[in-house]
Amino acid sequence: MNVWMIFKVSVFAILRNKTRSLLTCIGIIVGIAAVIAVLAIGKGASMMMVKEISSMGNNLVMVWPDWNRRGTVRTGAGAGQTMTAGDAEAIERELSHIVKSVSPAVNVNSQLVRQNRNWNARVSGVSCEMPEIRNWQIAEGRFFEETEQLNNARVCVIGTTVKGRLFDEDEEVVGKTIRIGAMPFKVIGVLATKGANGWGQDQDDTVMAPYTTVSRILQRSKFQSINMMNVSLHSMDDVEEAKREITSLLRQRHKLAGYQDDDFMLRDTREIMSTIGSVTNLMTVLLTAVAAISLLVGGIGIMNIMLVSVTERIKEIGLRMAIGATPANILCQFILEAVLLSTVGGIIGVGLGIAAAKAIGQIQNWPIIIEFSSALCSFLFSAFVGMFFGFYPAYRASKLNPIDCLRYE
Repeated sequence: MNVWMIFKVSVFAILRNKTRSLLTCIGIIVGIAAVIAVLAIGKGASMMMVKEISSMGNNLVMVWPDWNRRGTVRTGAGAGQTMTAGDAEAIERELSHIVKSVSPAVNVNSQLVRQNRNWNARVSGVSCEMPEIRNWQIAEGRFFEETEQLNNARVCVIGTTVKGRLFDEDEEVVGKTIRIGAMPFKVIGVLATKGANGWGQDQDDTVMAPYTTVSRILQRSKFQSINMMNVSLHSMDDVEEAKREITSLLRQRHKLAGYQDDDFMLRDTREIMSTIGSVTNLMTVLLTAVAAISLLVGGIGIMNIMLVSVTERIKEIGLRMAIGATPANILCQFILEAVLLSTVGGIIGVGLGIAAAKAIGQIQNWPIIIEFSSALCSFLFSAFVGMFFGFYPAYRASKLNPIDCLRYE
């Protein structure tokens, strides 16, 4: 028997039991579809993570106060009062060779009121350099200036979510007055839309005002305590040196002895990206491993069906051997049947995986990246599964005695 004849016989044997053949492929189909979908979603998640982290700011290092111990428990970052606006000014003044600009941040949750509308939002007290530090564009109006910051001016810039809650769709916003708590603030600008961040938080549901105003008027604080600071560097290549010098300066200003822990915490965007990337990669590996189990189950299913097929076709095998088919021909025929089953399942699985990934992306508004290499590797792996699990049944078939096969009842 030549190769073409073996192929035709194998295809005929598969089509003779269409339902059984399809059921045999189910495990392979599910496994390959799951692998394709998981890899596509994982790649999309990584891309979105990079985009979200990049949108956080230019060469950014974030500093939070208060990692003090209370007994045996560490308090949360930003929970204490160990960092002041003076620390931010000192960093910008003394580390100007590395640091481009610094913005202190004072955050309060407050009710916003305009006429008969109200909305609860986070009010961030920041410096006038915040748009440059955090890559935030102004859609309408302007951001506040340094003189307004120094004079504790009651001005603010609002996000698009806040704008939609307090104003009509086509209403002019710039120049209008809103109340933050009980205090009137003049809206001088609207921030460009950023959408939700990687943690699902709506970045447009915010109000920005001078940190001096928020601290002294909204918080009614007599101190210069801040919740965090955003430090923009000239170059991300200097991030490690910048973190060392910031740490040294803050420890000196806070009069910390050598045996005392830092009462602040530093994080840079690369570190955040690495942490989130590790979690994303771990989840992708775990989900891919689960999908691989489906491929293993599918391969065992192919082996079982092929063993049943060999038993059902013993007389056919004996007849072929009697008219000249060699054991190698029989071996090739049954291996080819197993490979055809798995490759057809692989093709269907790749199609279903791509469709499932795109559907999930549309439903969840999630970027999906389908790489040709992952689809090709999944398809080739499905063929390997068929060859691996189909070899034993094929080997058994090739070792049958033709005389015993012809006498088999």
